[in-house]
Amino acid sequence: MPLVSSSYRAKGIFKSGHFSTIYSAKVRPTRSLAQIRKRLELSDGDFIDIDWSYSVKKTKKVAILLHGLEGNAQRVYIKNQAKLLTENDWDVAAMNHRGCSGEENRLYLSYNSGRTEDLKELISHILSFDTYDEITLIGFSLGGNVLLKYLGEETIIPSQIASGVAISTPLHLRGSLEQLIKFENFVYSKTFINDLRKKYKRKMVQFPNAMNAEELKKIQNLLDFDNLYTAKAHGFKDAYDYYEKSSSLPFLKNIEIPVLILNAKNDSFLSEKCYPYKIASKSSTLFLETPKHGGHVGFHMSHKVYYSEKRVLEFIHYKE
Repeated sequence: MPLVSSSYRAKGIFKSGHFSTIYSAKVRPTRSLAQIRKRLELSDGDFIDIDWSYSVKKTKKVAILLHGLEGNAQRVYIKNQAKLLTENDWDVAAMNHRGCSGEENRLYLSYNSGRTEDLKELISHILSFDTYDEITLIGFSLGGNVLLKYLGEETIIPSQIASGVAISTPLHLRGSLEQLIKFENFVYSKTFINDLRKKYKRKMVQFPNAMNAEELKKIQNLLDFDNLYTAKAHGFKDAYDYYEKSSSLPFLKNIEIPVLILNAKNDSFLSEKCYPYKIASKSSTLFLETPKHGGHVGFHMSHKVYYSEKRVLEFIHYKE
């Protein structure tokens, strides 16, 4: 019965989900971290950029980090998690999703919440080094959904993948969309749609036959974007078809390695279905931790180390 009783207790104003979310994304200091960028050419002619950080000691362990919607490998939650990992004998490969590394990707399609192909290619690429005998997957928000879906949809995963951690993850995409368009989340949804509209405008220059200014005017919210770009670019009938087929929730029961899902109860991005208590209670591998506080990727403990970062280290050392 892997329902984890959380020891996390937020203090003072960090008990507010909105404050912890915004502070952690916009105010929290980023720790100094050396990153070396390496490009991975993909089988479909596109590319992704990987920002590597290395342990001081030679190691055979590597953590693959996956960022959230419209994030990148320079976000504070990625760099601070990577810093702690490198201090504890892990190399880190922080993946930038297509079009998120500061350079537009080459193809009309990009990334989405359920597209696991790029993660699969990165894992194969890393295994080709014949350097690492242990891999852990760590995803934040959208990145958490990607890694959980990957682990649940694959009948056989490489034996080197030993664990996974999904933090502040929208396991049920339609429910999370419905949460994000609520008035209480106006600031977040407005920020996301502004960034996505800018991305659409840039890609419109690359693909004038597939994208146009009239459609851009119609994109006023996240549902519009997913209907007019995400679904069309990635082969879904519409946004709701995309949400249904890309949500990791139906895949959780198939996961066979130890995985921790850390979702705060006061995360305003998440709907009720993003807390799969029943599935976890029947699983021997799925560990669900739902602290009262933490907001969205905002598990403040100190400026240097967050509770979520500490829990990642604890959990990936777990052995059955």
